Amino acid sequence: MKKSSIFNMLIGGVVTLALLLAVYGVSQWIQKEKMLRQIIDRLSADTRIADVLVTKSEYDETTKRIKTTIKFLEYDAKGKVLAPKYFVFDGNIIQFQSLVIRFQDKFIHAGDRLRGKSAYLFMKTFVLAGANTQEYVITDLEAIPAGYRVAGEANEFEAKLWKDFWAYALDPAKRDRVGIKNAQIEAPGSMFLPGTIYTLRIEHDGGIRIDTKPVPEILKGERIENVAK
Repeated sequence: MKKSSIFNMLIGGVVTLALLLAVYGVSQWIQKEKMLRQIIDRLSADTRIADVLVTKSEYDETTKRIKTTIKFLEYDAKGKVLAPKYFVFDGNIIQFQSLVIRFQDKFIHAGDRLRGKSAYLFMKTFVLAGANTQEYVITDLEAIPAGYRVAGEANEFEAKLWKDFWAYALDPAKRDRVGIKNAQIEAPGSMFLPGTIYTLRIEHDGGIRIDTKPVPEILKGERIENVAK
């Protein structure tokens, strides 16, 4: 075989190998970028957990305060609507006391089935007014939150989370063993007025926030009264 043929074969082999390595490198880069994007998406993701609507707002001459009726609509782990609850308050600065458990970032990154986003439990809703403070229980602390009542392992996992909540909140070693970053009480609130949908969302790597938007005409299934001045 001529030297030139051998040389050409060697060159061809080197070029082919280089192309294969380049393709492999690009493929690896694309895969890493895809994984990074998934991690970023998971960290910045959130889930709707409840909607709140003011169904009635009127001025009470007796208390000299605005009497506010709200409709509280919670969603389960699959995003399905649960039975609505109605609460009546003297006032319209309303808060939702909740237990929130944040998991370590590695579980959020991986999209872990049980620890891929923060866990929450709505304890009660209330209006602060000193001795006249009003509050309504949403979830019994001994019960599994309505939003997490699903069959299987998740049920037991959630039940243990809330049963041992204060141990997780105060014991770093116990938190680390189950992958919890922190456990705390949160009480997001807002001024609740007619004509607005208040959406409570759980951030997958954080706590609960309240978003607002005007009520679309097509969703106005109830007569909304606003006689407050």
